[in-house]
Amino acid sequence: MSSLQVLCSGLPLRPLPENRGRRAGVPHAPVRTPGLSPAEEQLALRNALRYFPPDVQELLAPEFAQELRLYGHIYMYRFCPDIKMRAYPIEQYPCRTRAAAAIMHMIMNNLDPAVAQFPQELVTYGGNGQVFSNWAQFWLTMSYLSQMTEEQTLVMYSGHPLGLFPSSPGAPRLVITNGMVIPNYSSRTEYEKLFAMGVTMYGQMTAGSYCYIGPQGIVHGTVLTVLNAGRRYLGVKDLAGKVFVTSGLGGMSGAQAKAAVIVGCIGVIAEVDKAALMKRHQQGWLMEVTDSLDHCIERLREARKRKEVLSLGYHGNVVDLWERLVHELDTTGELLVDLGSDQTSCHNPFNGGYYPVQLGFAEAQSLMASDPAAFKSLVQESLRRQVSAINRLAKENFFFWDYGNAFLLEAQRAGADVEKKGANKTEFRYPSYVQHIMGDIFSQGFGPFRWVCTSGDPQDLAVTDQLATSVLEEAIADGVNPAVKLQYVDNIRWIREAARHRLVVGSQARILYSDQKGRVAIAVAFNQAIARGKIKAPVVLSRDHHDVSGTDSPFRETSNIYDGSAFCADMAVQNFVGDAFRGATWVALHNGGGVGWGEVINGGFGLVLDGTQEAEQKARMMLSWDVSNGVARRCWSGNRKAYEIICQTMQDNKGLVVTLPQEVADERMLQQALRL
Repeated sequence: MSSLQVLCSGLPLRPLPENRGRRAGVPHAPVRTPGLSPAEEQLALRNALRYFPPDVQELLAPEFAQELRLYGHIYMYRFCPDIKMRAYPIEQYPCRTRAAAAIMHMIMNNLDPAVAQFPQELVTYGGNGQVFSNWAQFWLTMSYLSQMTEEQTLVMYSGHPLGLFPSSPGAPRLVITNGMVIPNYSSRTEYEKLFAMGVTMYGQMTAGSYCYIGPQGIVHGTVLTVLNAGRRYLGVKDLAGKVFVTSGLGGMSGAQAKAAVIVGCIGVIAEVDKAALMKRHQQGWLMEVTDSLDHCIERLREARKRKEVLSLGYHGNVVDLWERLVHELDTTGELLVDLGSDQTSCHNPFNGGYYPVQLGFAEAQSLMASDPAAFKSLVQESLRRQVSAINRLAKENFFFWDYGNAFLLEAQRAGADVEKKGANKTEFRYPSYVQHIMGDIFSQGFGPFRWVCTSGDPQDLAVTDQLATSVLEEAIADGVNPAVKLQYVDNIRWIREAARHRLVVGSQARILYSDQKGRVAIAVAFNQAIARGKIKAPVVLSRDHHDVSGTDSPFRETSNIYDGSAFCADMAVQNFVGDAFRGATWVALHNGGGVGWGEVINGGFGLVLDGTQEAEQKARMMLSWDVSNGVARRCWSGNRKAYEIICQTMQDNKGLVVTLPQEVADERMLQQALRL
């Protein structure tokens, strides 16, 4: 077994590690079909070999070429480290700066087999969300981080560590860009080729920015979404006996089962991959499993009558489940579902993100590699069938929403009946969860704020939970408006439930939805606790890129922007740049994430709190910008709640000066002007 010291010493070359290939018993990414020409294959091989000195290239060339032809990408399996991949306590990393050690902690957590979807292919979640493009990049990055000083910045180009460059102590220690391909070339076909050639990479959101915290991150978002869906669509605060049907138990979607239990409803989640389903069952996130559709319906009926809290995993295709629910409705008159969504990786529908109902899992994987065109045709037929079943149920008292995974977008492209008459390009028959459920929360500045205790000690996490709860309780006691109070109360409940349900997978991390004031206050409380020794090691702050100002995504995060700017990406880029010079320890900017390649620009950050006054100052400045940037943008799009929040922020922050939009109240004036 390698040690952390060996891991940081550069590429292992003399001797070369044994080539053990793909490991058995580990989930692996689907075979990619990039369709490279012979010249492009040669370029891909050349690009992979340039990481290695000439004396080993002759040995490596044929095995890299074989990987390219077998799997559609050169992962360099020979160099997959022989070490237990996990987030080690920060003091164990052989680094010259705490910031570098914290980054290593986060990288190794992203690749922990308990966290990562396809660890040997360096995929954290979403089917293709890469941490690196190949294992040589991992080794070199760890080596650079071990050498880094407070006057250097590591630059990452789509997984490739360009090198350490001189900078200042106040600059970010790490700057990451992923997939920043010129817009006219951000097509799926081009991406497959560029990734196979090793020159770009899809970082998803928190995979390529080293900030993923396991499915806990989306458990919280799903809890808030289902709670607020019940309030909006069903008019209830108590979801006992209500049925939520969805699909996906892989990376992020694996959170749905636990979220259903926390909100107290009945969650039925379909999953075609038995390994993914059983992983969630073994982790205790899924209460029961079945591969019988008859038993699934029988168990659903029973739990519904008893108002039982249940998470039930159905090993099968969700299209079969939706069509069976339609059959039950049409033959018995009984509507067995109240709420529904979809969490397959539909941003990547033709390469393992969505499996067609017509084929079994193994058969589908085989066809995907052997005949991509036929596979695509079946996927699109399956999407049409799924939408048809959902449409039938929606004629009753059933409510469906798009979970921002590009499901309705891909269904539309497949010819499914999802059109909303008179709508703009970002709207469909069913709303995005941002449009109807989470959009107002974002507009108030609330979003998925996260922290990681780098000591690896659960006691440190317990201390941070207590501190965060106290901050929110004090804010309520000081007086806040009812909408903000509701969010604080939901999040206090969440922290208590998160601890009770043991949601930590991988690093000692927590997430909550907080606004600007809350994030700053929590960060300051943490930093002071570190200074006093109540928390034993630095804490890394981050967030999901799926946040108030981190992401320009017209079919998800900014789908409720109605001033015509939904397809503009100024906000995410400004967020990335602004965080960098306001104190972030590292920043990341990605093309693609959540809804797919070429569909979104998103940015994220990491900030290390180490108990110093400088860390507190950075937290106050950077976290304020990280939120107010997005609130101000929503204010200019005509969102009244965002307008109220930015007005309050202007009063609170002496340095904030913005011109607020004027209301155009006279529609007749506009019509008359246009007639002229």
